[in-house]
Amino acid sequence: MVFVMTSSLLERVSEAEAPPAASGRSDSQGWMSWAFQQCYAPVDIASVVYFRILFGAILAYHIYKMCASRWVEQLYIHPVLNFPYYGFGWVKPWPDDWMYPHFYVMGIAAVGICVGFCYRFCALVMFLGMAHVFLIEKAFYLNHYYLITLLCGLLIVIPAHRALSVDAWLRPGLRSSFLPAWCLGLLRFQLGIPYLYGGIAKIESDWLQGYPLKMWLQRSGDVPLIGATLQQAEWAPLVFSYGGLLLDLLIVPLLLFPRTRWFAYLAGLGFHVLNSQLFDIGVFPWLMIGATLLFFPADWPRRLVRLPKPIAPASELLPKFNRRAGWAMAGLAIYGAWQILLPFRAALYPGSATWTEEGHHFAWHMMLREKDVGIRFYIRNPQTGEGGVADARSFLTERQMSRMAKDSDMILTFVHFLRDHFREHGMGDLQIRVLALVSLNGRKPQLMMDPTLDYTLVERTWLPQPWILPLKEPLRRDPWVIPLEEWEDYVEVPSSREMLMPARNRLALQATTSSNDSF
Repeated sequence: MVFVMTSSLLERVSEAEAPPAASGRSDSQGWMSWAFQQCYAPVDIASVVYFRILFGAILAYHIYKMCASRWVEQLYIHPVLNFPYYGFGWVKPWPDDWMYPHFYVMGIAAVGICVGFCYRFCALVMFLGMAHVFLIEKAFYLNHYYLITLLCGLLIVIPAHRALSVDAWLRPGLRSSFLPAWCLGLLRFQLGIPYLYGGIAKIESDWLQGYPLKMWLQRSGDVPLIGATLQQAEWAPLVFSYGGLLLDLLIVPLLLFPRTRWFAYLAGLGFHVLNSQLFDIGVFPWLMIGATLLFFPADWPRRLVRLPKPIAPASELLPKFNRRAGWAMAGLAIYGAWQILLPFRAALYPGSATWTEEGHHFAWHMMLREKDVGIRFYIRNPQTGEGGVADARSFLTERQMSRMAKDSDMILTFVHFLRDHFREHGMGDLQIRVLALVSLNGRKPQLMMDPTLDYTLVERTWLPQPWILPLKEPLRRDPWVIPLEEWEDYVEVPSSREMLMPARNRLALQATTSSNDSF
């Protein structure tokens, strides 16, 4: 069980908030009974109610900003095509302007979560709405949107509306000052995952040498008070790199111990405030600043406003183990195992995910890469021999263009779109090759994809792609600053004439690369 393995994340009433509800494991009890006691011991609901109000308010503000700044139409209405995740091509935007009502409904659901009105239904609506907008556009992937979607799903099963809610006011029988320990433990667990895996991902060569922070801090001159210092100080990138690494790895363990809790929280507070000034990452820093308070004792909101400590009646004490509780605990274990194991899928692919992008998503890889990209799509009619360069900007928004050029799977998705688009316009089956030059974390640019392959014949897959070329360029002391227009003067690439010659097909590529260890 995941909560047996992470029992330190749980907080029993018998230790802090209310009369004893469960003792520790005895010789006569099995591990299942002990785990049940850990999961279902009642804890004060105060901090979970606080989180419900905070989370709903932040979601409502975020959705308001999405609509008011016209992000909705820029991201989900104007684009000619979207980049769905592999296996989710069936998830489509609503037609015409119906994405706006979609966000309006989400905004109402966010307010419902905040005030606790039709709480579970609103949490379900919010989860489905967030999952929908998340899955239809890979170009808008952000780790905190993934986290928000997961938290919306968790609130469906966590009874955070038992107190200080419209539901509890309308239904007095729902009211309670306590909830099972697994509710608080599950939220702590989910919030701890991004910290832990964000730290693990930073244990890699580029980050330990101060990249890409060295490049970003050189552009931080307009940050109030400290911008000029960060821009000029050679020590700043290494201090920030190792500081971020240590904070991600240590903040959760330090938050779990009373003696180090305030130190850890203040360090996290400074970290998130600084990130909000240095990087454009929306509501994420403020969400984490507020949500991290869940690691404090569960009754801290009562202490803050000096409310009396509630006493648990007999009906709130530990229930008897039954089949329903067993299934619930099994569900918690499955969800916990999924969250623990999924980020490691990046290790199943060859090469670094910061270069290949394979396994990058859903692995909490944050702030690890700066990619400058130059890309061309060469189209050739094999029947006539005629060809040219497709203008990708005619089909993509600026954000889509920026994200697509860095991700080989998104490039392949766009090639398939071009293939189908020109076929529908009576141009037949064309060959499309890609010239993608990428500079990773200030390296000299190099080819990211095999430029001799006809990508109209390559299908998307979860498996490693042999046509992604390995990273060979070493990290530089000084970042690459040559303008994009001059890259081809410094990097050996096929000429336009060569790119418009007959392309190799997929079978030929596999035949020539199957014995190549570099792949």
